[in-house]
Amino acid sequence: MVPRRLSGEVPRPSLSYRAALAWLYSLQRFGIKLGLENTQRLLTELPRKGDLQIAHGGLEGAAPWKVIHVAGTNGKGSVCAMIDSILRAQGYRSGLFTSPHLVTFRERIRLNGEMVTEEAVASGLTAICDLVTDWDPHPTFFEVTTALALRCFSEAEIDFVILETGMGGRLDATNAIQSDVSVITPIDFDHEKWLGQSLGEIAAEKAGIIKRKVPVISAAQRREAEEAIRTRAAECEAPIKYVTALYDKTPIALAGSHQMQNAAVAIAALRVAKIDISESAIVHGLANVEWPARFQRWDERTIIDGAHNPAAAQVLADTWREFFGDQRATLILAVLSDKDLRGICKALAPISDYVLLPKIRSARAAASEELAKVLADTAPLLPYSITPSIADALNQARERPHPILLTGSLHFAGEALAHLRGQPAAFEECAQ
Repeated sequence: MVPRRLSGEVPRPSLSYRAALAWLYSLQRFGIKLGLENTQRLLTELPRKGDLQIAHGGLEGAAPWKVIHVAGTNGKGSVCAMIDSILRAQGYRSGLFTSPHLVTFRERIRLNGEMVTEEAVASGLTAICDLVTDWDPHPTFFEVTTALALRCFSEAEIDFVILETGMGGRLDATNAIQSDVSVITPIDFDHEKWLGQSLGEIAAEKAGIIKRKVPVISAAQRREAEEAIRTRAAECEAPIKYVTALYDKTPIALAGSHQMQNAAVAIAALRVAKIDISESAIVHGLANVEWPARFQRWDERTIIDGAHNPAAAQVLADTWREFFGDQRATLILAVLSDKDLRGICKALAPISDYVLLPKIRSARAAASEELAKVLADTAPLLPYSITPSIADALNQARERPHPILLTGSLHFAGEALAHLRGQPAAFEECAQ
């Protein structure tokens, strides 16, 4: 734990990057606490350059940039990445905040396409650590990370900020900032423990990013979700547009037909925000967008995807068939324990020839033995084996004739990418 600085003391030097991350990761003991109060207080009291316009009351003054706020269950990261890429292709400077990260924490905060520096993370977290020492309730990991991102953006000369919600929307820390357009990607079941047991309840939470008279862009939704979104938009007198057509004019760097829907949503968000974007910037931005672990082709026969709920797993299965037809995969699968294991296995079993269940390092991962029982019950004829590590699973998969698919969660995708790149995994970043 970082030692407390007493009142009147001269501010101590900035923590090192590793020490700062160690403090930040220690905040995970506070768990998930949905609510805006801590984030609003952080943004009000944290020293920064420029003004921030806090939603639901707060600071006076206009924000220094336009904010595009994105919520949804699946596709929101891809939409954020596309918006960011198009803006930069037009020559604008952008700030992008997404979660979770895959390999390094710095992926969460990008300034004009580049990851935030270790020095900026260290100095920002030092300032926040000093500020919140005596706070009760103490800010959570995500609240602090959100405040860090906005501090970095306020200190940079940027034109636009793209914020991806972490969970839900109404009480997500990112909702403390006033936005200029609200974007909602396809909504499905996920995080039911926090967001609700019905699709309508989940959609109502995610639609909580809609603010008074701020325009809304939504992907096509299932009826129950659409009704919840329309209700919230009406309450806020917010004009709403549903995007049903796909963008199919030019190539998109991200694979899968679902990315054509994501591209159409991204373009509609830029248009409704009245941002001057040329057709050439759209073409260039979509052709060069980078968003790892979304049907990412690592090599000729290896695909990495972060499908983390049944709906995403079904989209992954559909995309697999687009590229591989009836050819089945050697599936390397690891899933977080709070996810719908049965639903994910059911979606992926039809495209799988053999399944390898590695033990991974994430503390949140479902035990391989538990996942094996679910898989055996869901697809009793599908052979599988438990392996001690990702390395062993990959070695076994490469001995088989089929293409390889690593999936089950973004955390697992990140660990797999770190292994393939020969880099430390995200959780090792803050190790002393």
